[in-house]
Amino acid sequence: MSKMKIAFQGEPGANSHIAIVEAYPDAEPLPCATFEDALSAISSGEADLGMIPIENSVAGRVADIHHLLPASGLFIIGEWFLPVRHQLMAVKGTKLEDIKSVESHVHALGQCRRIIRKLGIKPIVHADTAGSARDISERNDKGVAAIASRLAAKIYGLDILAEDIEDEAHNTTRFVVLAREPKWAAQGSGPLVTTFVFRVRNLPAALYKALGGFATNGVNMTKLESYMVDGNFFATQFYADVDGHPDDKGLAFAIEELKFFSREFRIVGVYPGHPFRATFSETQQD
Repeated sequence: MSKMKIAFQGEPGANSHIAIVEAYPDAEPLPCATFEDALSAISSGEADLGMIPIENSVAGRVADIHHLLPASGLFIIGEWFLPVRHQLMAVKGTKLEDIKSVESHVHALGQCRRIIRKLGIKPIVHADTAGSARDISERNDKGVAAIASRLAAKIYGLDILAEDIEDEAHNTTRFVVLAREPKWAAQGSGPLVTTFVFRVRNLPAALYKALGGFATNGVNMTKLESYMVDGNFFATQFYADVDGHPDDKGLAFAIEELKFFSREFRIVGVYPGHPFRATFSETQQD
């Protein structure tokens, strides 16, 4: 029986690759150059699923995905939270004092400002973290370091010169697992998340009225994002996550009210909430 293939954006050793290894240890990760390529691999059947980052606790939302996901026709069937640990690495035999510059994804460089300042090295933006590790390995230049994962250091044969160099200990990325077909989690099967997209009708206070049902029915909305549709300043689509199942009484009433004030509405997924959500809630209450 062939292994399940899971597409991700980036090169082997990327954080998305690590998320796949953790969530689906028996699957075959399929690296893709861009998010569009990853989504196309799922749509075409080349990959069974996709592991796509949607937001980071330090850098905020992964902008491309909020535009690409609703238009892709794909569905969310799960989520995964990955604590991000950045390592400073270089070709074998390099010492910290040899390094003149460091390459990585813009978010990784931004998340490791302290050590970059402390070492007095020049940050250089690269397309992605694992790609920067591969590049410096191929160039074999002791004056250049990369910021990437432990897995990337192992894959590309690099020495880790400084461990866990991220500025914030809470640095965590949330991923969604995408599939071609919807696979709703069963009602009552534990903490669930429902994700949907909608566009409100062009009426005064339409958004306020559309969302009022979530408050009156006691539904917890954990995410609400807006973005333009087709470059039109006056056509706004919203992306939302709420706790619960669409068949739960409160959420069903809230969705019914939302639909009344919306010109478009589509459920993108109903899936189990990752255990990280519970630990985060407890932390917030302390």
